[in-house]
Amino acid sequence: MKIFDQLDARRNWNEDERIALDGIKLMIADIMAPAAAEHDREGSFPKENVKAINQMGLNAIFVPEAYGGTPMSYRFYIAVVKAIAEACASTGIIYATNFHAMKPLIDFSTEEQKERLLPRIAAGSLAALAITEPAAGSDATAMTTRFREDGKTIIIEGTKTFITNGDVADLILVFGKWQGIDDPKKAISAVIFEKGTPGFEVLRLEDKMGHRGSSTAAIAFNGCRIPRKNLLGEPGDGLKILLASLNKSRPSIAAHALGIAMAAFKDMTGYMNERKAGGKRIVDFQGNQFLLADLASELALTEHWLDYVCGLIDDGAADFGIEASIAKMRASDLAMRMTTEAVQMFGGYGYCKDFRVERLMRDAKITQIWEGTNQVHRQLIGRAFAEKTK
Repeated sequence: MKIFDQLDARRNWNEDERIALDGIKLMIADIMAPAAAEHDREGSFPKENVKAINQMGLNAIFVPEAYGGTPMSYRFYIAVVKAIAEACASTGIIYATNFHAMKPLIDFSTEEQKERLLPRIAAGSLAALAITEPAAGSDATAMTTRFREDGKTIIIEGTKTFITNGDVADLILVFGKWQGIDDPKKAISAVIFEKGTPGFEVLRLEDKMGHRGSSTAAIAFNGCRIPRKNLLGEPGDGLKILLASLNKSRPSIAAHALGIAMAAFKDMTGYMNERKAGGKRIVDFQGNQFLLADLASELALTEHWLDYVCGLIDDGAADFGIEASIAKMRASDLAMRMTTEAVQMFGGYGYCKDFRVERLMRDAKITQIWEGTNQVHRQLIGRAFAEKTK
């Protein structure tokens, strides 16, 4: 693992960051990793992991200090996501969703909204991001959730599906269309929905292939009335907010996928060094060494690209959407390949739940689907090179 240690060393963590990361990794090893298989098997929400995250103050690392946070770099946040996901993918996405949902609140909200809502996140509240609908996935303009203004309130009507943390979130960033604006793109708007508002309904929890410890809910807003002051920006600002949100959440998904990929790589190389066939360790077969060379190279290169994207974000770059898409696409494709090869290398044992590579393979698949399918990302990346016709 020397090449990955060297990659980490070149991130030049300062003393505070290194101490914090060491403490986080100890917490992960002591609390999260030992319980991951049980949460997957039982489909149980990892409450003790969320409690540990809050005790470490990890929600606060992306909240400004003025609102109760202890802000760290985006690169540091990515490192935390990757470390948690390597141990427990379910907990990794529960944690990352807090960032995905609340970063737009940090970037686009009013001072009053920040003062009222951000301290709750810094203190450990859970958040959710509600975009997808039964008939509107990658095409957000097809969403049918409606926001209707009524004096100083907004009435929400609609259904969302595949919402991570949807049943447990204290705050939900909801995207819908503003009644009275006909253009489907210009009508998209965003509001902050607070837990306990009448009319909110959890329709069902999905029984999923992977990430079984994280709750994924179908939710409904049945005439939910919220204060108009919970509108993010102005009516019609939603698409701008949505795209900006995805550009920062997609590298986060890349980190999540790389955590899963690294776990599979470690398990696979460990097994290959111990397992023998025909009197030889299976790592000593040339064909298997070629496979390891390909996988290790792809893992190192994808890690390096993600570091580059983190640098763009930390340096305040205004346009990094294509770079974010590349990171998400390559990392999630690698996670699926890595876990599939790990199961193959374990042979029949890899197909059994006694070894975590079986779970890692199931966890990896969704990373190619959420935050935009990889087909969509390939289209976005390819389209970026098409010159405009005169």
